Amino acid sequence: MINKIKVMLVEDDGFWRERLFADLNKETDIEVVKAAATKREALEAAGVLDIDVVLMDINLTENQLDGLETTRELMIATQSKIKVIMLTSLTEKEVIVKAFQSGAVNYINKSSFPDIVHSIRDAYADQASIHSDAALAMREEILFMQLSPSEREVHELKERGYSRNEIARLLNKSVSTIKTQIRSVRHKLFK
Repeated sequence: MINKIKVMLVEDDGFWRERLFADLNKETDIEVVKAAATKREALEAAGVLDIDVVLMDINLTENQLDGLETTRELMIATQSKIKVIMLTSLTEKEVIVKAFQSGAVNYINKSSFPDIVHSIRDAYADQASIHSDAALAMREEILFMQLSPSEREVHELKERGYSRNEIARLLNKSVSTIKTQIRSVRHKLFK
């Protein structure tokens, strides 16, 4: 008998919950032990069921990103013994970074079913690699962390379309200093 990976699906949309539940249970090595529609159901189930991997919708209620909070609470409740994979259609860098900061081991578009199955198996085996849906955002975040606070501030203003002169005025610095910081940012981010 195969030892199945026990999965909890946390998804408020009935269509996705039913589809993923049915499709995942077709896999010979995966068993969905709970399909929860709310944060409360997920937290209660995590306290009583043996769960290896959680597939977490990032928006359990319309545009609230409460899947992030639920993930943090699951990590605390289970002492990080479960692996959480975020399921979403959101592509914003800030949301992707927050998902990993909340404790997720991966971040996948919910329509990428073969990748979801592969990610479940990898997470269970502690061999999770970051899916391409999140890899670029995480790479950029790691590079961004190399910048000093002052360089980050200059970079963010430059990205928002401000000129060097405007940035210098806003930050009460010389244009020469801003030019130097922009050069440093380019060097660090685009080596």
